[in-house]
Amino acid sequence: MNIKKYKHIIWDWNGTLLNDLELSVELINNVLIKRGLPSLSIDRYREIFTFPVKEYYAKTGLDFEKESFEVVGKEWMDGYESRKHECGLSRKAEDVLQLIQQSGVPQSILSAYSQSSLEGIVTKFGLRGYFSNLIGLDHIYATSKIALGKELIAKLGLHKGEALLIGDTLHDFDVACEIGADAVLIAGGHQDKARLQATNSPVFDTMKEFFASLK
Repeated sequence: MNIKKYKHIIWDWNGTLLNDLELSVELINNVLIKRGLPSLSIDRYREIFTFPVKEYYAKTGLDFEKESFEVVGKEWMDGYESRKHECGLSRKAEDVLQLIQQSGVPQSILSAYSQSSLEGIVTKFGLRGYFSNLIGLDHIYATSKIALGKELIAKLGLHKGEALLIGDTLHDFDVACEIGADAVLIAGGHQDKARLQATNSPVFDTMKEFFASLK
């Protein structure tokens, strides 16, 4: 794959650069079991996960007539924030960042994670120097990042086809379409390969496989 044809690479964080799938499933299962609801397998989670996450929560059986999404969402996020440093980077993630940096193409992160948390964890992993922009939401509820993506493209002064967005979900593909970027999807994250392949974008099983395509 020829990265050099792009003027900017835009990364998703959770599930793409950060391998937080198992923690995310464990935490939603804690929420479900506490409420007497059946837990999810990793495969089932990847079949139903979507953005905004409120829709995926509803698919798990959570009833927002009984309890507000904000309460449940904060419970999940409190658990995530207390344990996020148990997660590691996706295998070969930093190698990919380094290879792209060496090619001279600038990189940014566009995430549905909250801005302050995103800045903190990227810095903790020692990755801040790879990115010209870190863009996150101003709240913890993982809604759409399309508006932020449009702002980033405008800030960078890019036109259709000049950016590549790399993510792990259909929402990343939707964002790419909305901002005029091409998309590459990594199937090792929060949604299964079959769902990603339906976009007709390039889909790689793992970050390691994507890395191999760049060399």
